[in-house]
Amino acid sequence: MGYVQIFDTTLRDGEQSPGINLSVEEKVDVARQLARLKVDVIEAGFPITSEGDFESVSRIAAEVKGPTIAGLARVYTEDIERAWEAVKWAERPRIHTFVGTSDLHIEHQMRSNRDEVLKWARQGVELSKSLSPEVEFSPMDATRTDIGYLAEVVAAAVEAGADVINVADTVGYTTPVEFARFLTELQERVPELRERILSVHCHDDLGMAVANSLAGVEVGARQIEVAVNGIGERAGNASLEEVVMALKTRGDFYGTEVGVDTRQLANTSRLVSNLTGYEVPPNKAVVGRNAFLHESGIHQDGVLKDRRTFEIMTKEDIGVEGSNIFLGKHSGRHALKEALGELGYTLEGDVLKRAFRRFKEIADTKKTVTAADLEAIAADEVGSFEGRFVFESFRVVAATGRQSRAAVTISHADHGSFEAEAEGEGPVDAVFKAIDAATNIKGRLTDFRIDAVTGGKDALGEVRVQVEFEGNEYSGRGLSQDVVDAAARAYVRAVNVYTSGALKTPKTPVTP
Repeated sequence: MGYVQIFDTTLRDGEQSPGINLSVEEKVDVARQLARLKVDVIEAGFPITSEGDFESVSRIAAEVKGPTIAGLARVYTEDIERAWEAVKWAERPRIHTFVGTSDLHIEHQMRSNRDEVLKWARQGVELSKSLSPEVEFSPMDATRTDIGYLAEVVAAAVEAGADVINVADTVGYTTPVEFARFLTELQERVPELRERILSVHCHDDLGMAVANSLAGVEVGARQIEVAVNGIGERAGNASLEEVVMALKTRGDFYGTEVGVDTRQLANTSRLVSNLTGYEVPPNKAVVGRNAFLHESGIHQDGVLKDRRTFEIMTKEDIGVEGSNIFLGKHSGRHALKEALGELGYTLEGDVLKRAFRRFKEIADTKKTVTAADLEAIAADEVGSFEGRFVFESFRVVAATGRQSRAAVTISHADHGSFEAEAEGEGPVDAVFKAIDAATNIKGRLTDFRIDAVTGGKDALGEVRVQVEFEGNEYSGRGLSQDVVDAAARAYVRAVNVYTSGALKTPKTPVTP
């Protein structure tokens, strides 16, 4: 059977999703979990774009063992050298360089011509290969590129030393049958591709990213670029869990195998959802909460007799059979650390101390702290920003038929404590306006979501917000048994992300 590499771009293309602003520590945690998942390649970021991206790629390259660690770079010298500086610490480093090849991109984005782009592609791959043992080349917007010109560019990249040629459906334009024909013709025009790994990177603008990726496998692609939960630019990327389980479940049809440990899929999906704030739809294939539920009486009857009647895979296959992690108020810090490790979180030092303190506070009021509670606590602490605004306390007066009034106390390590009061349409709105006044930073709430982490009256409330500051959106997440407190923590987190400059430096307008 042919082996298909799983190339994960959650930390690069996935993190480009609107409103996602992962800290360096969060990115390292995701990368560690991807290594547990046993993906073949982790695209850790785009090092030239910001100091934060450079630091996170460097940390991942140095600390995460197992997968190949790739850094993205345009075909420009400064991009490539910066990418190499970041990934060179990896056991298996890779530079992934790209250039737009469609006439639309050449003319309107790059203000260039075909001859120049062909030269840049060759030179970019040559420079990358002189630095890195592994080089991947992507013709951006390949599926809207003239096939004759695309073949010229790919042939030049192969001749220059590219180990992987990645055909990018950058705007999700193609269809499965069309894509298979396109890739077949490309391989016929560039016979040297047989000596390289053919890769595909498909976006989901028309809802066909997974189908297009699998169509590529049928005609010889041996690497698929994916993201956890399908996150990414616009409508997102091909979903890692869907691609993997399709190849696993229908290995008889595709004649391929993958090295992913599917029992880590559920943990990975929850970790990425918790840290990014992007919820998994209940009807999402493979990892949605309804994926293994049956409402119809006929279905329930069949499943009770033999699960295979209405299930083509089991929840045990993806690791959702349930966790045996249950901690109480007498559990110690070591037990908490071990339990969090099982869930994909690596907490050390002050972060572990804060998480343990939160755990103890919750354990005093809940008989049992479940795995879902622990994941929520860990995600909240890993994503915290030290040395900036800290939400200390609030008080609120609310009643039917009148405006609510809130007072908040906010502290800052460098500037002391701030107090402010404000009125609003309800207690949450009043608290948010009081935070604006205390920090002297005014935001515009664009999204607000609240969920219970578990069932019961003592459940933790989880609030996620999107707040706009100066035209850019920033996400925040808060956790508390008091939902107003959780909302305040989420809003302050968004303020912290904004004031820390953690929003990604704008990248090139479109990437593979």
